[in-house]
Amino acid sequence: MSWAPWLAALPDAAHMRATDRWAIEDRRVPSLELMERAGEGLARVVCEHVPDGRVAVVCGKGNNGGDGLVVARLLRVAGRDVDVLLTDDPSGLSGDPAANLERLPGRPPSPFAADHLAAASVIVDALLGTGFTGTPREPAASVIAAMNAAGAPVIAADVPSGVDASTGVVAGEAVSAVATATFHRGKPGLWISPGKQHAGQVVVVDIDMPPGAPGPPWAGLIEPGVLDDVPRRGADSTKFTSGAVVIVGGSAGLTGAPTMTALAAMRAGAGYVTVATASSAQLAFSIRLLEAMTRGLPESDGALTLESLDGALDALTRADAGVLGPGMGRLPETQAFAVELAARATVPLVIDADGLNAFAGRPEVLVDRAAATILTPHEGELGRLLERDSSAVRAARLESAREVARRAGAVVVLKGDDTLVATPEGRVAISPGGAPGLATAGTGDVLSGVIGAMLAKGMPAEHAAAAGVLAHLHAGRAAAEPHGPDSVIASDVIAALPIALRPR
Repeated sequence: MSWAPWLAALPDAAHMRATDRWAIEDRRVPSLELMERAGEGLARVVCEHVPDGRVAVVCGKGNNGGDGLVVARLLRVAGRDVDVLLTDDPSGLSGDPAANLERLPGRPPSPFAADHLAAASVIVDALLGTGFTGTPREPAASVIAAMNAAGAPVIAADVPSGVDASTGVVAGEAVSAVATATFHRGKPGLWISPGKQHAGQVVVVDIDMPPGAPGPPWAGLIEPGVLDDVPRRGADSTKFTSGAVVIVGGSAGLTGAPTMTALAAMRAGAGYVTVATASSAQLAFSIRLLEAMTRGLPESDGALTLESLDGALDALTRADAGVLGPGMGRLPETQAFAVELAARATVPLVIDADGLNAFAGRPEVLVDRAAATILTPHEGELGRLLERDSSAVRAARLESAREVARRAGAVVVLKGDDTLVATPEGRVAISPGGAPGLATAGTGDVLSGVIGAMLAKGMPAEHAAAAGVLAHLHAGRAAAEPHGPDSVIASDVIAALPIALRPR
């Protein structure tokens, strides 16, 4: 798939280096001019957040420190009281940072000392730049800790020091900023946890980069335009042309999850929804789902087994997409059923919840599926797919999602405030997040239903997943409007889907 118009490009460190080099060498834009524009934008963000009071600008020796020196000059010229604190000997500066040090009016910089931050109303973090990776070494680690401990709000230049701009990984000390002024475009690490939690408000500063820069990058932020191409019902539509979804799941005592998946699929526009489930659970679904069909399958004590396979496959032959897993349970015979169904089903498939656990440690078995596959794990489920602890996934969300996508040959939707949509080729679409109401049981089942409906409408897997993620996000925000996020339950999110999907 070519670069999607509904993604706002998020270049990583390597892409930004290539873009800067192209602008300077090929388009003859003076590097000092680019730094000046970056500093001007950063100064505006500082003034918007803290319009008066003393400013402490903490500068490293690289270009990030040069941006800080521009800010210090501009704020001094504007009448602000500015302390410039250098973490390295000023004689070690070269190139554009050295040129901006010479331009600095007023008192000279001071060597960094933590007590110099005590009187600051705001701190500018211009220590480490976009190229940083790994764990901050001394003295940078101590400087970062001092900025965090000072008590004043911190505005970060391009990326908070200690955050990997390309991945969001935080391996050691990292600045916790109230805002980050990032130059030219946002960076993936500002939107991917845990880096996202350190960035605060992300403000993209336009530095007037010439058009035609190298691209596209591999990451992008999902924008509202992702919903523009969702197929809509017209005068000639029928319940069959609107998309048929079959949800395979449910078991004794676990009927709520597939019910929510079915309701969400219907609210997301699917014209025909069927729940294929254990026969003994069929009555529970028939009572709850007035507009959906049910298909009873052979079972063993309320659980799906290999004996259920033929009936489930037959139900899927009448579908445009399937959802496998909600409420299915984790019995070994049920897991065997899920593996065999995924292998033999010929329709696009969303695999969620207990369906994912059937592939723990072996996502490769999905590679040869005859149709598109979308996996929708949370960190724990992704950890089981990789045979790793969920904390390891949390620390490296991007790498983990991309690995499973590659190994499974599937689109992976790693859920969270920064929900990641990773493709087998390595592209990643990132949710802007900001819907805390979704942090409640059942909303993952809702997401599976929405994505299943998008697949059933014939959308490509990557687009269907990203559209489902954004619709789900908007519904979560809308559901929280009446009473706040703490009162949201999953059925509220389903009820808000028509608002979220309304054409704009």
